[in-house]
Amino acid sequence: MAQNIHFQRPDGGPLSGYLAEANQPLGAVVVIQEWWGLNDQIRGVADRFASAGFTALVPDLYRGKRTVEAEEAHHLMTDLNFGDAASQDVRGAVNYLKALKLGSGKVGVTGYCMGGALTVLASTLVPEADAAVVWYGMPPLAYVDAGKIRIPLQAHWATQDEFFPIAGVDDLEIKFAEAGVAYEGHRYLAHHAFANETAQGSHRIPQTQYDAAWAQRAWDRAMRFFGKHVG
Repeated sequence: MAQNIHFQRPDGGPLSGYLAEANQPLGAVVVIQEWWGLNDQIRGVADRFASAGFTALVPDLYRGKRTVEAEEAHHLMTDLNFGDAASQDVRGAVNYLKALKLGSGKVGVTGYCMGGALTVLASTLVPEADAAVVWYGMPPLAYVDAGKIRIPLQAHWATQDEFFPIAGVDDLEIKFAEAGVAYEGHRYLAHHAFANETAQGSHRIPQTQYDAAWAQRAWDRAMRFFGKHVG
């Protein structure tokens, strides 16, 4: 079953989101949107998690706004306070799922593109989270306090990503290693958004390209990871 719900941030502020419920949940996962907003594609990701046994909640970071135009998406993302989104919106979603005590009672965090960057931040700012999976997105290194990461972290990177060049990933992984983060990173000969079935290298964003084979490989790895650390 899927529905739109309302819940609270840690500071008491109201927030809404899309909840996809698993029939017999192993645990739960917070799914963080790409820069497009809470659209049908990211709802589909939540539904897929639910089908795999993880109740999934997508917090509506843009407060009802979404777009299909890259320029508008860029404006929406630029206007988002990433620190607040991670420490309040994502944390509120994690705490909401924690209170439901689903399956193991554990809650993971995962996100794509912009959501991937927020997943990295959430791993430093949401102590209630139990594991995190990053999909081709990272914040500026200066904002990553890797020493605060206490949860296992998995990441999926595209070696041909023009938005998040692999050289930056190298630097991030060095930072993880120096901090002793329980981290596993996977790299794919692919472009940005390779796991988004609507990213077909259109005229809007030619730098993106869906790759069904790599998307399935990454999904399988993410499922094993969440099965181990959340399920």
